Amino acid sequence: MRLSTVILPIHRWNDGQKLWQRAEELGFHASYTYDHLSWRTFRDGPWFGAVPTLTAAATATQGMRLGTLVTSVKTFSSIAP
Repeated sequence: MRLSTVILPIHRWNDGQKLWQRAEELGFHASYTYDHLSWRTFRDGPWFGAVPTLTAAATATQGMRLGTLVTSVKTFSSIAP
């Protein structure tokens, strides 16, 4: 059986790194994070981007699969004259 876990992107890297490493030590096959623009429960605290979080997680783990459960579509608009 392969088990996965979710690690929310609410931890600064010096603390978050330990969570990703611990998930791998516990034998999780994969670990995911969210990429939401906002989440009511955590609105007053830090919420870091999923891609930078997963990039950092990749540097701290050996072979655990990493990914996002949800990826927000972010649009950028430009102001044209």
